[in-house]
Amino acid sequence: MKKSAIIEIISSLLIFLFIYAALSKILDLDKFKYQLSQSPFISNISGFVAWAIPVGEILIAFSLIFKRTRLTGLYLSFFLMLLFTGYIFIMLRYSSYLPCSCGGVLSNMSWKQHFFFNLGFTGWSLTGIMIQTTGPAKDHIKPMITGMKPNTCIKK
Repeated sequence: MKKSAIIEIISSLLIFLFIYAALSKILDLDKFKYQLSQSPFISNISGFVAWAIPVGEILIAFSLIFKRTRLTGLYLSFFLMLLFTGYIFIMLRYSSYLPCSCGGVLSNMSWKQHFFFNLGFTGWSLTGIMIQTTGPAKDHIKPMITGMKPNTCIKK
């Protein structure tokens, strides 16, 4: 399978995940805010977080749509999924109370299932970054390395 096809599949999965998650939070925003306020680690900023997360998810999804911003979107996806996965790990490890603040189908997962689900998407994001940034020098990277203009031929 071509690298570009793999990137498209990974990006599509992340877009679907982030749009689905954001819409499920926005459609039941009061419930989402309440559940976040029950979290022992973010209760003080739950109002801000209740808006910031879905807005961030939507912005990341849009950045994944366009090839020009896709690499940025993959980095943001990796960071956000790593943050979510770390939060779940901390909650599982250090909290006796585990309020569920996910919506839709994701709310049916246990915290451990959700941890591994997030870990998988973190891995997909990292895989996308690695595929996007490895291989032959890209046209936009080559000039920085060689000092040449893009698409300049070297005559021997």
